[in-house]
Amino acid sequence: MVTLAEVAQHAGVSASTVSYVLSGKRSISASTRQRVEQSIQELGYHPNAGARALASSRSNIIALMVPLRTDMYVPVMMEIAIAVATNARTHGYDVLLLTGEEGPDAVRRVTGSGLADAMILMDVELDDERLPLLRETDQPSVLIGLPADTTGLTCVDLDFGATGALCAEHLALLGHRDIAVIGEAPAVYERHTGFAERTLDGLRARSRELGLRVLHRPCEGGYAAMALTLARILDERPGTTGFVVQNESAVEPLLALLRQKGRAVPEDVSVIAICPDQVATQSSVRLTSVAIPAQDMGRHAVEHLIAKLEGRGKDEVVLIAPELTVRASTGPAPAAP
Repeated sequence: MVTLAEVAQHAGVSASTVSYVLSGKRSISASTRQRVEQSIQELGYHPNAGARALASSRSNIIALMVPLRTDMYVPVMMEIAIAVATNARTHGYDVLLLTGEEGPDAVRRVTGSGLADAMILMDVELDDERLPLLRETDQPSVLIGLPADTTGLTCVDLDFGATGALCAEHLALLGHRDIAVIGEAPAVYERHTGFAERTLDGLRARSRELGLRVLHRPCEGGYAAMALTLARILDERPGTTGFVVQNESAVEPLLALLRQKGRAVPEDVSVIAICPDQVATQSSVRLTSVAIPAQDMGRHAVEHLIAKLEGRGKDEVVLIAPELTVRASTGPAPAAP
C-alpha cells in the first residue's frame, strides 16, 4: 500500500504539503497542487479513511436508514437505496446502510458516534419517532418520505396524494363509478406510513368530487390473502368495476383470481397499479400504472443533502409529480345490465 511519505517523495515535497493538499486546510500553489495530485494518481494512493476523518472531522459517509420490513416491497426500497449510493459516490461519499428497525436509537447512534456526516431516512411515518431527534441535531438530514409535520425538515417524495387523485380521475373518465383500493398490508396503515396514507387520502378526496364510491381493503399480498380480500370486496360491492392496487405482491394474484371468476381485464374490470414500471410491464396483463420514481427520489435526496453539507441547503419539501401510463388493463366501464 502506497504511503503519504512515498507520495511526498515522488512529488518532491514534504509530507505536510501532501496532507494540506488532501485536506484543503492551507493554500497551496497551483503548480505544487498539480504535482502532488499527479503523484497521487500515478502511485494509486488512497488516504486512510480513519486518518482522513480525524484530520478533517469528516467521514465522507452518508448513513441511509432503510428498515427492511416483511410487509414492505423490498425491491423498491433497494432500488432507491442503490440510487442514493450511486449518486452519493459521484460527490465523493460512501453510504452506510442501516437496515434494522431501531427507530430513534439508530439516529442517536449515528449522531453520537461520528459514523457519518449526514443521514437519509426512508420508510417515513406520519408521526415518525425519529423526527424530534433530527430537529435537535446539527447533522444534515433528508427524508425520502413525507411526515405529517415537515417543519424544520427536508423531504423528497413522490406526490402520493396527487397519485391517488390521478388514479381516481382516470377511472372516472372511463365511466367507472364503484372502485376498490387494494392496499398494502394492514401493518403499514397501523404504523401510519406516509406514502400509503397520503395515496388513500388523495384518492378519496378526488373520488368524492367526481362522485365515485370507494372501498379500501388492506391486503397482505400473495394468492391466499388476495383471494379473501377480493371475495370480500365483491360480496360488499358486487358492482365494482375499477381496482387501484398499491401492493406489488397482490398484483399477479388479483389478475389470476379475476380470470378465475370470468371477469376479463379490461372488458369487465379495469386495474391500475401504483408500482415500478417493471412490475407493470411484466404482469400477465400489461398494467396501466403510476410509476415509483426510485431513481429521481434517490438523486434528489442526495443533491439536497450535499447542498446542506456544503452550507447552501435549506429546508424544503420536494414532491415529484406522478405520471400515469395507460396500458392494456384499463378500459371503458361495462354497460349496466
